[in-house]
Amino acid sequence: MIHPARITDSVSKGHVMNGKRVLIVEDELTQIALLEGVTARAGYHVEQAMTGDAAVKRLADKSAPEIDVVLLDLVMPGMNGIEVLKTIRPSMPNLPVVMLTAHSSIKTVVDAMSAGANDFIVKPASAERIRTALAAAIEVTALVGEIAPMTQNLKTVGFDNLIGDSPVMAQATKLARKAARASIPVLIEGESGVGKEVFARAIHDASDRSSKPFVAVNCGAIPENLVESILFGHEKGAFTGATEKRQGKFQEAHGGTLFLDEVGELPLDIQVKLLRALQEKEIDPVGGRQSIQVDIRVISATNRMLAEHVTDGAFREDLFYRLNVFPIVIPPLRERKTDIPELTDYFLSQISHMEDLPLRTISQGALTAVKTYNWPGNIRQLQNALFRAVILSESSMLMPEDFPNLFPDASLTAVPPPSNDGAVPPLPASFLPSSHSNAILPLETSDGHFRRLDDLEAAIIRAALDRYDGKMAEVARRLGMGRSTLYRKVAEYGLDT
Repeated sequence: MIHPARITDSVSKGHVMNGKRVLIVEDELTQIALLEGVTARAGYHVEQAMTGDAAVKRLADKSAPEIDVVLLDLVMPGMNGIEVLKTIRPSMPNLPVVMLTAHSSIKTVVDAMSAGANDFIVKPASAERIRTALAAAIEVTALVGEIAPMTQNLKTVGFDNLIGDSPVMAQATKLARKAARASIPVLIEGESGVGKEVFARAIHDASDRSSKPFVAVNCGAIPENLVESILFGHEKGAFTGATEKRQGKFQEAHGGTLFLDEVGELPLDIQVKLLRALQEKEIDPVGGRQSIQVDIRVISATNRMLAEHVTDGAFREDLFYRLNVFPIVIPPLRERKTDIPELTDYFLSQISHMEDLPLRTISQGALTAVKTYNWPGNIRQLQNALFRAVILSESSMLMPEDFPNLFPDASLTAVPPPSNDGAVPPLPASFLPSSHSNAILPLETSDGHFRRLDDLEAAIIRAALDRYDGKMAEVARRLGMGRSTLYRKVAEYGLDT
């Protein structure tokens, strides 16, 4: 076994350090040696633990250097990886954890993610896959604070955190306050990133159910074959891999509020069961013999008009009327630009507190640029842009150049739509093969040859995942492929980080 102290010494003398410390939790010596070699060469300080108990003790040791990321084996004697995650997550919710497993079944993935893993790697894995997973886990976790402060405050403050006094925002807030006074179903409509879950939490917090659970489910992010089990639960042995009984989200939300985000993405057969659950106030777990009574308030949300789904036959009309008892439309940020200065001040204050940094201000030029931008990603995009600007800026005042991603070069535009006569216009120059091309998606490799089709497909899927915040249903719809096909390709191309 390689001693962790020697690994650390060799790294500090022979490599450029990235300043991060990784804890490898693995009981097989050969795997330890492999992982230590890969992570050390990538510039990490390396420590290792051969049992789950040892890992928990090391992570809880406040006198030792802080661990930045954990490589955690799933199967170990004694405390396994899932148990380690469940033990550390309450006190370390933002610690990046990458799970190592020899089994890539859907159940394994769901269990790992449900327990709080950021990513999972199927052994054996290439050095590049390991390095990419570690870097992605650290980067994604570094951005957790972008949304966490507002969400955390909303658990107790309610409508006080709904920032903005523009007329359209005031109208939406007025309706939401009225909705909080009753337990009727609410349907929140609005584009991605406008804050639909924030409104849902505010309604819950201002209702008489505020002391009970608020459970959020992104219906568009659940694989179709798992939707029923996740919503309604299942009994042990109900299907292959169901090794234990599990409660569904309906039972978790009992007495409180169930928030169904992207409800329009639910399969038709699940819509039938959802309708029954709302009408009868009872659910049938998969494999269960008896119905279970549930008392919940349902708030659903969609980024598209559900009425169009009904017309297209993709959403049940009876369920639509059951959910659409009290509709609320959240305006996009471009329709409430007078709220941007107040939102900017709020987010800068939150980021300063979260990152323990001096409070940043924003120059008039930068604020004008921010107010001018159209914000297709709405409040989420504004929040992320401010976060990145604060982290990257070396000045106490944010300047326009601290927001480079908001104003890309005009030449890097997307392919225009077909003309009215049906003819497909020529590709813009940035998409044509050229060894000097600065295109977003170059068609050539560095040596002048065309890229492989699977390489281009992976690049397109990666870009779509980034553009649509990893919402699989939205990505599948935009790319014109089935959701199950998308899940398979994401795994195939290693894009699941």
